[in-house]
Amino acid sequence: MKRILLSVFGVLAVALALLTPAFAQTKGKVYYLVPTLLDEFQTGSVSALEMFLKQVGYEMQTLNADNKTDVQQSQMNDVIALKPAAIILAAVDFNALKPSIEAAMAAGIPVVEFDRQITSTPSAFTSVAGTIEIGHVAADVVEGLLTKKYGSVKGKILQVLGDPGDPYTLDIQKGFEEKMAAYPDVKIISLPAMQWEASNAGTIVSDQLLANPDIDLIFNHAAHLSVAAAASLEAAGKKPGDILMLSSNGAPVGLDLIRKGWMQAEVEQPLYAQAAAVAMFMDKIVNHQEIKAGEYDVLGLKSTLTIEAWGPNIKIPGAAITLENVDNPAFWGNMKPPTETIKSVE
Repeated sequence: MKRILLSVFGVLAVALALLTPAFAQTKGKVYYLVPTLLDEFQTGSVSALEMFLKQVGYEMQTLNADNKTDVQQSQMNDVIALKPAAIILAAVDFNALKPSIEAAMAAGIPVVEFDRQITSTPSAFTSVAGTIEIGHVAADVVEGLLTKKYGSVKGKILQVLGDPGDPYTLDIQKGFEEKMAAYPDVKIISLPAMQWEASNAGTIVSDQLLANPDIDLIFNHAAHLSVAAAASLEAAGKKPGDILMLSSNGAPVGLDLIRKGWMQAEVEQPLYAQAAAVAMFMDKIVNHQEIKAGEYDVLGLKSTLTIEAWGPNIKIPGAAITLENVDNPAFWGNMKPPTETIKSVE
């Protein structure tokens, strides 16, 4: 699996590098503290951020925490001492990294929260997918799938979360369950795959197939978890489509599972737009300039920037991917980076 991911990452990195203008001037170094490189969204985020930041004049260096909170805390301390232009953080644990964010901001180093929103302390900028909305879109998909199966919305759902230290998965759960609350004939079993480990998701699915053989649908909060879930289903003698399944980040492996029939839908995380938004505002972030609330066009997606208690927060919408639209090149899981060059917001 690691070999496949590294290969995919390498291809994407080369493709992105070829699209980067050679004339870009360096305005400073930005450090990206990525939580892990074990899933395609994270590896893709490294390439996308590097490409877009270079287009607006910044160089980027990435540090991987291997999903270890103490490692990421140590990295934050080391990077603060280097006084970079800015730090982009996708936190392993949103509570544990709060003191590190405060230390960087106190040192005059702007911290950008990427993908994983932290609301307990101010930061310079936050770029996230609409995670509550992803949960809502997933609920809409589930409503349609169960209605098609039973004629009404009823049945048993296994929801496999990511690590509960990550607000991304908690927000998706919140959005999904608040909308599914309208259907009392649906029972939801929710269990976390600790550290976002795919093997943990596979074990959850295997165990629940024994404890609850009448499960109708599995909702995994990331595509790499669905790979392990599909393997568990196959090991239990299930065929594609016997148990409905969807997940929520739009990774290449998820799109492959849709094509093979193991999954019926993905709800995409808009990776490229999330990364582009960071780069579009980087000049203002680094120069401590005012960032105004409003609607912004980010790679063609209408995105909403609000000024929250924790700072400027841009939220970018996702979309449902099914067999009917799975080959659309606009989805990042099809590994075709945008060809348009972004510009800094003035």
